[in-house]
Amino acid sequence: MNSNSPDWLKIYAGKRVLVTGHTGFKGAWLCEWLLSLGAEVHGWALLPEQWSLFESLGLGNRMEHNIGDILDFASLTSTIQEMRPDFIFHLAAQSLVRPSYHEPLLTFSTNVMGTAKLLEAVRSFDFPCTVVVITTDKCYENDGSSRSFKETDPLGGHDPYSASKAGAELVVGAYRDSFFQQKDRVALASVRAGNVVGGGDWAEDRIVPDCIRALSAGKAIQVRNPAFTRPWQHVLEPLGGYLLVGAKLEAARRQQKTDEIARYAQAFNFGPEPDSHRCVRDLVEEVLRHWPGKWEQAVLADKLKEAPKLSLAIDKAREVLGWRPHLSFAETVGQTVAWYEEYFLRARKPTMIDFTQKQIGDYSQLLASR
Repeated sequence: MNSNSPDWLKIYAGKRVLVTGHTGFKGAWLCEWLLSLGAEVHGWALLPEQWSLFESLGLGNRMEHNIGDILDFASLTSTIQEMRPDFIFHLAAQSLVRPSYHEPLLTFSTNVMGTAKLLEAVRSFDFPCTVVVITTDKCYENDGSSRSFKETDPLGGHDPYSASKAGAELVVGAYRDSFFQQKDRVALASVRAGNVVGGGDWAEDRIVPDCIRALSAGKAIQVRNPAFTRPWQHVLEPLGGYLLVGAKLEAARRQQKTDEIARYAQAFNFGPEPDSHRCVRDLVEEVLRHWPGKWEQAVLADKLKEAPKLSLAIDKAREVLGWRPHLSFAETVGQTVAWYEEYFLRARKPTMIDFTQKQIGDYSQLLASR
């Protein structure tokens, strides 16, 4: 375990942790962090894309790597029964807004029924478990106002992705209230993060990967909606929040402190400080400060509806969990571009383990020192 880590992370050492969606961007970062904490990490996900952080980190050889569909209830249930995880972090999802318009049934099935099937699998057994379900800031009913969304605001969505994530939140609430009461063996929370950036993201229709693909090819970055505002945060910020929720839930469950379980078995927002709620143009221009190039307004063949402004209130995470963001907007972008620069300009090798572990170690030291 990294000696610079805060004490509360020690709860993961030697524990069995299941990460669904481990071959995805956030899932791979979480698995790498958990491995550094001495956890026994298991994954359940579809095959990784050709370019993926999962492959760059060689995670297939460093953890229990299970390929499976979150909708395959029988296989998922069998895996959970055999593994008997202490923790589950559920990230398996269709995670992009624009593809949700082209594949709405897949989006709803994966994000809503996938969550239900995971929780039903957990309900089928009698071993204790702490479960953290990861959704998104887009689960809120967005009225176009400039206010920051709180956890008590109405859920909803004007596109299939957002609506499906609101549906996942409703599933979590129903299972928690109907089956996983505070005195029960299962402690269940959901977490909602802002727009996450970081090294190793190669997804289509995400602004940072779009920037890197263009810059590495010597092309202009195509920007769809430069005036749209998002709460940008480095991937390690919300992941630290997810791990903190899991740690607090598990400690309360072990001690059978029902009031404490109820305090943490809720929904939590994780986002940046207000200064990092920036428009897409600001993000792109900050990327160009580190990797020179140019951008231009994209010409769109389709005009799919996307919310022009998203902002998260993080007061609850501060007050209840003692969590707060540590990286500024400039640090967030700087660390993100540094990862890609290492990948393209310096390393020119398939593995990024050392550089990724260093970024995790540096961030862990921030957590321990502030």
